[in-house]
Amino acid sequence: MDDRDRRILAALQANGRISNQDLADQVHLSPSPCLRRVRQLEDSGVIQGYTALVDEEAYGLTVTAFVRVRLQLHTTASTRAFEDAIVRMDAVLDCYVMTGEADYLLRVLVPDLKAYEAFVRRELHAVPGIASIDTSFAYGRVKRATVYPQLG
Repeated sequence: MDDRDRRILAALQANGRISNQDLADQVHLSPSPCLRRVRQLEDSGVIQGYTALVDEEAYGLTVTAFVRVRLQLHTTASTRAFEDAIVRMDAVLDCYVMTGEADYLLRVLVPDLKAYEAFVRRELHAVPGIASIDTSFAYGRVKRATVYPQLG
């Protein structure tokens, strides 16, 4: 991947619906080589898909919770069971494996606090092997970036 590919990726991250002509103009390529590069980035898996960014509150998901989970055991079987369960939970948008006191950090979106309580009681508590759950609620967002920082 070269700098031109990175410029293509930044432009697509900023506006996934940009026309190939406008993209080519923005990265100083003619349309055909630009489209070829985009297809190569897609085929190689660098571009994994396209999506729409939707306002959570307008959608009805007004509560964002960051949930730190610590497991009782750190065996292959227990971590696999936890991760398999998390993948099936619709309310969990992101799950990161962490260093430090928590083993995992989840970003959970729900309509309200009652829905969060139901999520914890019905879904998280149903997963065996969890030692602790610690939640922080976001009451605002300062920044939401969709374009990766430039390298170098």
